[in-house]
Amino acid sequence: MKKLGLLVTVKAKNGKEDTVSNFLATAVELARQEDKTLTWYAFQIDTSTYGVFDTFETEEGRKAHLTGEIAKALMASADELLSENPKIEKINILSSK
Repeated sequence: MKKLGLLVTVKAKNGKEDTVSNFLATAVELARQEDKTLTWYAFQIDTSTYGVFDTFETEEGRKAHLTGEIAKALMASADELLSENPKIEKINILSSK
């Protein structure tokens, strides 16, 4: 059951929008390898703002994702790609379909 989630938004530096978009589009392969990540969505809000929404059954799963390969890869390139630190919000799922 999806009980917990993460809502993460990032802002790409000017000229790095395509790189951030491509990173997120291909990161789904890493998310598929995370057995405790139930759902994972990458999305674009505007020309430079992107996000990820994912869900978990347990806090253990959410913590594993926050320290997983996607987070490591993003943070390794954050200074080059992002204009500010990622905004990470832990959320509770009230209902889902």
